[in-house]
Amino acid sequence: MARATNLPKFTVPSMSLQDGARVARTLQERLNALNDLALTLKHIHWNVVGPHFIAVHQMLDPQVDAVRVMVDATAERIATLGASPVGTPGALVAERTWDDYSIGRAGAIEHLGALDEVYGGVITAHRAAAADTEENDPVTNDLLIGHLHELELFQWFVRAHLESSTGTLSTEGATTEQGAAREASPRES
Repeated sequence: MARATNLPKFTVPSMSLQDGARVARTLQERLNALNDLALTLKHIHWNVVGPHFIAVHQMLDPQVDAVRVMVDATAERIATLGASPVGTPGALVAERTWDDYSIGRAGAIEHLGALDEVYGGVITAHRAAAADTEENDPVTNDLLIGHLHELELFQWFVRAHLESSTGTLSTEGATTEQGAAREASPRES
C-alpha cells in the first residue's frame, strides 16, 4: 500500500499536503465501498426472484446509476486533492474491510433484508468519513453529506419493503446479511 503513504505533489489551496493525502485516503476507502455497492446492487438486480421481482428489479437500476455518479465524484475529488484514485477490482478486494455479498439467487424480500445490512454498513462508514473531514475539508464533507442524503433515501426504499404497519422491521436484531435475509423471508403458515 505504498501509494497511501506517498504525499501528493500538490493539493487544494490552503490544505497541507499531509491533510490532502489523509483526506484522499479516506475518500479511497469510500471509493472502494461505493464501487462494491454498485456491483452488489447489480448482482441483486440480476439474482432477485419471486412475487416482488419486478418492483425490486426496477427499484435497483436508479440506485446503481446514482451510486456510479457518487463513484465518479469521489474519484474526481481524490484527483483534485493531488492523489491518484484507484478503481481496479484487485485493489478493491485487497483493501476492503468487509466480506463479499453472500447471497445468490434468492427472493426479493431476502435480498432486501441483506441489502439493508449492506446499506447500514456503507452509511455508517460514510458518516464517519464525513465527520472526519468536517473541520479541515468542507468540500469533501459536503460531497459525502450529499452522498449520505441519497444513500439514506435508498435504504428507506429498501426498508419500506421490510417494515410492518406498526413500524417494525422484519430484520430487527439481525447483524449479518445471511441473518437479515432469513429474518426478512416470509414465514410459511
